[in-house]
Amino acid sequence: MKETVGRGRWASKAGFVLAAAGSAVGLGNLWKFPYMAGENGGAVFVLVYLLILVLIGMTVMLAELTVGRHTQLDALGAYKKLSAKWAWVGGMGVLCAFLIMAFYTVVGGWAIKYFIGSFASAAANIDFVGFITAPVEPIIYTLIFCLLTWVIVFYGIGGGIEKASKIMMPLLFIFIIIIAIRSCTLPGAGAGLDYYLNPDLSKINGGVILAAMGQVFFSLSLGMGCMITYGSYLDRNSSLTQSAWMIPALDTGVAFLAGLAIFPAVFAFGMQPDAGPGLMFGILPQVFAQMPAGTFFAAIFFLLVIFAALTSAISLLEVVTAYFVDEKAIKRSGASIIGILGIFILAVPCSLSMGSLAGVHIIPEIAAMNIPAMGFFDAFDFLTSKVMLPLGGLLLCIFVGWVWGTDNAINEITDGGFSSFSLAGIWSVLVKFVAPIAIFLVFLSGFGVI
Repeated sequence: MKETVGRGRWASKAGFVLAAAGSAVGLGNLWKFPYMAGENGGAVFVLVYLLILVLIGMTVMLAELTVGRHTQLDALGAYKKLSAKWAWVGGMGVLCAFLIMAFYTVVGGWAIKYFIGSFASAAANIDFVGFITAPVEPIIYTLIFCLLTWVIVFYGIGGGIEKASKIMMPLLFIFIIIIAIRSCTLPGAGAGLDYYLNPDLSKINGGVILAAMGQVFFSLSLGMGCMITYGSYLDRNSSLTQSAWMIPALDTGVAFLAGLAIFPAVFAFGMQPDAGPGLMFGILPQVFAQMPAGTFFAAIFFLLVIFAALTSAISLLEVVTAYFVDEKAIKRSGASIIGILGIFILAVPCSLSMGSLAGVHIIPEIAAMNIPAMGFFDAFDFLTSKVMLPLGGLLLCIFVGWVWGTDNAINEITDGGFSSFSLAGIWSVLVKFVAPIAIFLVFLSGFGVI
């Protein structure tokens, strides 16, 4: 199959796996997974998450990679090539990546602020609410994060994304292991370990299951075109089945270690594990301030957060960039600039929605669905994680299972029968029946229907 001019290729299998795992490993692991676990029973949430990851996450991951490698195109172009009527689904994925980046870069900017503050032993003294509601300073840090992301994507697949991932991902694992070891050896850490590792099965309910399923999608970058786009840069010698389990395994390993790094420390110093999104920026700096050598560990932790945010941000920007390269025939340099400029323009009201634009609601209150009025930041988060991601995953499963067909997908997975896929029958059932039903429930939960 002829490769689109200027698209690039992964230089190595390891480079692709690290980059794709980096796409999955992000703030969803370090910021969202711990507080979601804290709000949903700790260990029982982790257990349900792992079960859903195996049954649903890996199924959808393989489907996305297969569509990408088969078409060698961006998310919109991939759907359009296989069925023109479904091109809008790929377009929704590109829009989803764009909207996620708008608020994701804001949080990435917060991490840079706290990393710099940790060197001056000031991270614990940062007034989190005062900082994020300020009109100018958070936007400056958002711009810095945007520029870091853009530079990596500007240099392409092999020269930018792959090289950066090969540096950041190993360092990310080293840093999080260091923090986890320190956290687990604190006096009083045992209560946190018990909360995180000893599941109380009586706490399993529909809310926990739906929360875990939604987190799987958010964490694995599914339903937004990232894995279709990354899969499109693969050659036919790459094993899709190995990638489909290695990427979630690495992603889940980081999420699990993040819990080990956070919960023992939180319990050791008498903090609350269900502090919500403020756990990372409001609670953890206070925890580090009370640790011996806390300044060092705070710096390591927030550098870890920056790396995790960047590895995901570059994949999101790549979805947008690939769209302009493939569909509009714009060179990568121009496409990446257009993408990051548009993202930054939307990121500004996302940041200001914490302060001066707090009263501006772009989603009105819908009491019948338990949906509160939301400003830019919360609205983009809600629309992507609760609506567009599950809807994108649902439509992908329907498309692969019933439109393109699992026979064609399996033919691509096995490279026309030259490689084996012993779970082909089970995967077909999962992608055609189990995954769509499960994802549909997540979709309904996003609207408060269930």
